[in-house]
Amino acid sequence: MAKPILYSGTKNASSWAMRAWLALRAAGYEFDEVVVDIRRPQRFGNLARIGAFSPPASVPVLDTGSTVIFDSIAIMEFANDFCQGGLLPVDAEARARARSLVAWQHAGLSGICGRISFESSFYPQKRRLTDAEQRECDRLFACYEDCLDQSGGPFLFGPVSLADFMHAPSAIRLSRHKADTRQWPRTAEWMRASIAHPLVAEWLSEADQQPHIWFDDYLVPGAEAELAAAQA
Repeated sequence: MAKPILYSGTKNASSWAMRAWLALRAAGYEFDEVVVDIRRPQRFGNLARIGAFSPPASVPVLDTGSTVIFDSIAIMEFANDFCQGGLLPVDAEARARARSLVAWQHAGLSGICGRISFESSFYPQKRRLTDAEQRECDRLFACYEDCLDQSGGPFLFGPVSLADFMHAPSAIRLSRHKADTRQWPRTAEWMRASIAHPLVAEWLSEADQQPHIWFDDYLVPGAEAELAAAQA
């Protein structure tokens, strides 16, 4: 019998596929991975082919052999069910809070640092965060800090959970842009622990080797000169 297939995405672009992949691997769910190239212009034809069996025509998609599960949050919940709830806290209130963090990221994380994409995490030279972006980070970090104060760490709810896997790409993009965490010491430790997690490190080892995907709106006024000085 063929293994289930996770249709994943380009490793340095598809943060949503990364989240699903992390949860499935952590749950011990065995699958084969098919990486779909979502870079332009080939993304349009590639995703159209995904649309032949998955209505959203996007990745990630998990084909179990008997059903198709699309959307990262559904795949992550499936992974949690597969391991008998091992990827969410046992306590009902903590579990609901973890799901709140999962849902917040899934809904766009209130646009926090929207111009700091997952793709930009892999740029060889990165611009500094603006003051406004740092304030957005502080709002997010305050939430992390509160969770970590209550759980004691090392992850948001003690043991690693769906909340950590859902927010791992944000930890990567913000830490690699040197977001200031001096007033958020537990958050700084959590970010380091998340990035060092063996599964996250495995994904990044591939992502760091791939060609960069550039976005024109990444730079802000003055950033060109800043990057040129850094390269000099």
